[in-house]
Amino acid sequence: MNALWVRGLEKRFSKGFGRGVIYALRGIDIEVSPGEVYGVLGPNGSGKSTLVRIVATLLIPDAGEVQVFGHDVVREARRVRELVHRVSTEAAFFKKLSPLENLLYGARLYGIPGRVAAKRARKLLLRLGLPSDRIGKPMEQLSRGQQQKVAIARAFLHPPRLLLLDEPTTGLDPRSKREVQELILELREREGTTVFLTTHDMEEADRICDRLAILDEGRIVAAGKPAQLKARVGRDGRKTTLEEVFLDVTGKEWRDDEDVQAASA
Repeated sequence: MNALWVRGLEKRFSKGFGRGVIYALRGIDIEVSPGEVYGVLGPNGSGKSTLVRIVATLLIPDAGEVQVFGHDVVREARRVRELVHRVSTEAAFFKKLSPLENLLYGARLYGIPGRVAAKRARKLLLRLGLPSDRIGKPMEQLSRGQQQKVAIARAFLHPPRLLLLDEPTTGLDPRSKREVQELILELREREGTTVFLTTHDMEEADRICDRLAILDEGRIVAAGKPAQLKARVGRDGRKTTLEEVFLDVTGKEWRDDEDVQAASA
C-alpha cells in the first residue's frame, strides 16, 4: 500500500464572475512509498500548497483521486486527518500562550503525558535553535522565524504516519534550516514516518528527498530521484544542479520566493 496515492488530480479556482477559471493543478499523478521523503519542487505559485491542502483534506479536488494509506481524502476525511500532520508557513497558535504552552496543549490532544511532553517539547525547541528565554514568552512576541520553529516542533512532538511539510524552512536562517532537515531524516529513520515536502529550495530538495517531482504551472514536468534528474541534463561528466534541470524541462529561469519578493520591492 502506498503512503500517498494521487491520480488525475485537478483543482480549479474561479477568477471572478464571468472571468473563467484558473487551473492550480492539472492531471497530477504521484505515488509515495511508506517511509519515503518525497519532495515537490517548484517556484511560488506553481501549485505546491494547493496540492498539500488537498492531501490534508483542507481543499476538495475538482477531479481525480487522492488516498492516504488507502483512505480517500474526500470520503474518509476524518480518518485521513488522524494519519497526517501539516506544517505550513501560516501555522496557527494561541498567541497569548508561550511556545511551551502551545506544545503542551497539542500534546494533550494526543494523550501524551504532561511530563513526557514537556521534556520532549523543550528538547525540540532548543534543538531547533529557539532561545531558551523565548520558550516561556507569548507567541506574539516571537519573530516569524521563531514561530515557524514552534510549528515544526509541534509536528515532531507526536510523529504522524504522513508528515506534510509545506515549505517548512521558509524564513529560517541556514543553521536552523539544516537542523530541520536533520530532524526530518531522523524522524524517518527512527519512526518510519513518510514525509511529503514542498519547497522552493533546490539545495534542500537535493539533500533530503529520496525522490521528487518538479511542478510548474500546475503540472508535473519531471519526476524521479535527484541524481536521475540531474543526469538528464548532464554533459561530459560535468556536475549539474536541479536549477539546470528546471530550466531544461520548463525553458524558464528559476526564481524562488526571495527573488519574487525582491523584484516586487
